[in-house]
Amino acid sequence: MIDGGVVIDFHGHVGRWDTVGMVDDPETMLRAMDRVGIDRSCVFDIFHPDGTRGNDRTARFVAQHPERFIGFAYVSPLMADRVVPELERAVDDLGFRAIKLYPPYTPYPLDDPIWDPVFEFANERGLAVLSHTDTSRESQPMLLAQAAQRFPRARFVAGHSGNIEPARAQAIAAARRYPNFYLETCSTYRSPGVIEELVREAGADRVLFGSDTPLMDPRAQIGKIITAELTDAEKRMVLGGNATGLLGL
Repeated sequence: MIDGGVVIDFHGHVGRWDTVGMVDDPETMLRAMDRVGIDRSCVFDIFHPDGTRGNDRTARFVAQHPERFIGFAYVSPLMADRVVPELERAVDDLGFRAIKLYPPYTPYPLDDPIWDPVFEFANERGLAVLSHTDTSRESQPMLLAQAAQRFPRARFVAGHSGNIEPARAQAIAAARRYPNFYLETCSTYRSPGVIEELVREAGADRVLFGSDTPLMDPRAQIGKIITAELTDAEKRMVLGGNATGLLGL
C-alpha cells in the first residue's frame, strides 16, 4: 500500500442485483475496504427511476457507517418532473455530495436536452457528476464532454473511462480538452498498461480510483492502481487526493 493520503473509492453501489450476485452488505464491504486500506467509499442506488426510493436507501446505508460511506444522489429523466426536487432533497436534506447518472437505464443519450436540468443543478452548486460511460449510443464519453463544455462549474467524471476503445480514447480526449472532466478507473476490461495510459495522457490530477463495489471486488480494482508504473505521488492523487478535492472533503 502507499503511505500517506486518504483513499477514496469513487464508485460503489447500494441495492441488490441478485442475478449477478451483488449484495450490498456494509459489513462485507467494510472488511474488503479494510484489507486494502480504503478509507471511504462513495455509494448510490441506480435501481429506482423516481430517485426517492433509491436515495432513501442510500441514506440509510450511509447512516450505518457515516465515517466510511459517502452518498451520491441518483435521478433519472424517465421521471423528469422529479429530477430537480429530488436533487434538492438529496443534497440539501440527505447531505449527498455528488450526482450519479446511468444512461443505459434510459433511452436518452447524454447529449439529449432532457439531461440539462441535472447539469444545470450541478453547475449552480459546483457539484461532481459521475456518469456511466461506454461504447453505447447513450453513454459515449464524447457526449458527456459536451456537457462539460456547456456547464463549466460542474465537474464531470466518466465512470469506467469509457471502458474499452474507442470510448476510452474519447474519455481521454475530453479530459485533455476540458479542465472539469475526469476519468474513473473501475472496469472488467483493465488490461496491463491502461491505468498508466490514463495518467500519462490525462494527467494524474484527472484520474479517480473507483471499484464498482460490491459488483466487483475492490481489492482487485485497487490492485491495478497500487501495482501500476506510477510514482507514489501520482498514486496518492488517483487513490484519494483528487476525490477529496472534488467532494470538498
